[in-house]
Amino acid sequence: MGERSTRRGASGGHHEGGRGQGRGRRSFKQDGPQAGASTRSARGRSDSARQVALEVLTRVRRDDAFANLLLPELLETADLDRRDAGFATALTYGTLRLRGRYDAMIAACTDRPLERIDPAVLDVLRLGAHQLMGMRVAQHAAVSTTVDLATTSCGRGAATFVNAVMRRLSGRDLDSWMDELRRDAPDETSALARTQSHPEWIVKALRQALVTHGRSGEELEVLLAADNADPEVALCARPGLIAPEALAKAARKADRAHDVEPRPGRISPLAVVMVGGDPGRIEAIRDCRAGVEDEGSQLVALVAAHAPVEGRDARWLDLCAGPGGKAALLAARAAQTGAQLLANEVSPHRADLVRSALRAIAPDVARVRCGDGRDLGRDEPGAYDRVLVDAPCTGLGSLRRRPEARWRRQPQDVTVLAELQRELLASALRAVRRGGVVTYVTCSPHALETTLVVRDVTRLLEREGLHTEPLHAGDVATRLAPQPPAGSDRETLQLWPHLDGTDAMFCALLRRTS
Repeated sequence: MGERSTRRGASGGHHEGGRGQGRGRRSFKQDGPQAGASTRSARGRSDSARQVALEVLTRVRRDDAFANLLLPELLETADLDRRDAGFATALTYGTLRLRGRYDAMIAACTDRPLERIDPAVLDVLRLGAHQLMGMRVAQHAAVSTTVDLATTSCGRGAATFVNAVMRRLSGRDLDSWMDELRRDAPDETSALARTQSHPEWIVKALRQALVTHGRSGEELEVLLAADNADPEVALCARPGLIAPEALAKAARKADRAHDVEPRPGRISPLAVVMVGGDPGRIEAIRDCRAGVEDEGSQLVALVAAHAPVEGRDARWLDLCAGPGGKAALLAARAAQTGAQLLANEVSPHRADLVRSALRAIAPDVARVRCGDGRDLGRDEPGAYDRVLVDAPCTGLGSLRRRPEARWRRQPQDVTVLAELQRELLASALRAVRRGGVVTYVTCSPHALETTLVVRDVTRLLEREGLHTEPLHAGDVATRLAPQPPAGSDRETLQLWPHLDGTDAMFCALLRRTS
């Protein structure tokens, strides 16, 4: 759940330096007709970046596309240079994350209800609002380019409306707008939903999750703000295939435009954090000796591989293996210890992704099964020494990386997914032998997907005569992590974006005792 696809311009943020920026400086110094042509060319590239961002927003809204998969394709087709690809990336992700904030601002600038604004026009306005409020784009440039984008994509009539709204938006700075959004909100939850751009039900769920996992509800605004920040690009050096030091050296070569060195991970000993650049240029990423994976995702996979089992430790199972990042880490570790891994995935497409991720692993160490993980407990009872359940979930812990998810998910999704999670965890506990360990993982801190799933399943299986004991996931994580995670003093491990700099991964360890 914590993997991140490689992409051009992955660093996000404001306009980046490098090749494109250098050309911009040279053209600025030219005189005569060539200067005008160069300026028009630069404007054309910038307009192309905005058009890419608009196309992503359109297809996310219209086709339920995933921004992290679609954006790299569009950047490749547009053939933008590094600077403009970075601009398009920052504009796309920033607008998707902060859509709720900008919708509230736009609503205050027009008498027309948002639902009566053409969706395509609203997307253009959202992009314009982010340039004004979230990027280092000059006010006049943000207004004029947004009006131009409306003209080409929606027509002149829409452009007149967009011009009026953009001028009202630009009449105040961000702090003034945030003050107004807070004043106009009926309560604290609504104020946070508007200013921090989360649906109200998610604001309430995350407040409860903080309390459930031993934190303070007063951390909520900081957590929500962390969801709106650009996540770091973390690489994972798969054990036995490449050392973190060698991966850092390769990352340095792939990121010549920045003077900042790649740094070691904070909570994963296998992590190398890139400042910028394209991970896809690194040979070890391309041949799958390493992967792009959130540090939290790396850590919970390491916990699964190192949790103490009693007796034999030869047969490992990843019950929900797609898209394959954790499976590849487990398989690399299994090769070091002499174990074998079965990577199970119900989706044929995702099973192919797992096979691709395992390319660097010997075929006698890891194999892929395409099937329903809920059947394995019945079909192979007591067959495995270690089982990882990286369960499908709402993804409320990875909203930084999948910004459109907050606008797609609905409260009822939690109930539906929790039932699936219970079935998968029960299957895993039936598939593990006595003395073996099951690691239950979600990329959501929601209580209904984490602690309550573990409680419900263990109680259910006790009535069938299958007993478990909890192991201290925080202790295992602390032994592995360069710096102890914030919640490592608890039996279950809950990571947080605002504290650990990772996705909000949850991890529980259960040893089967009978």
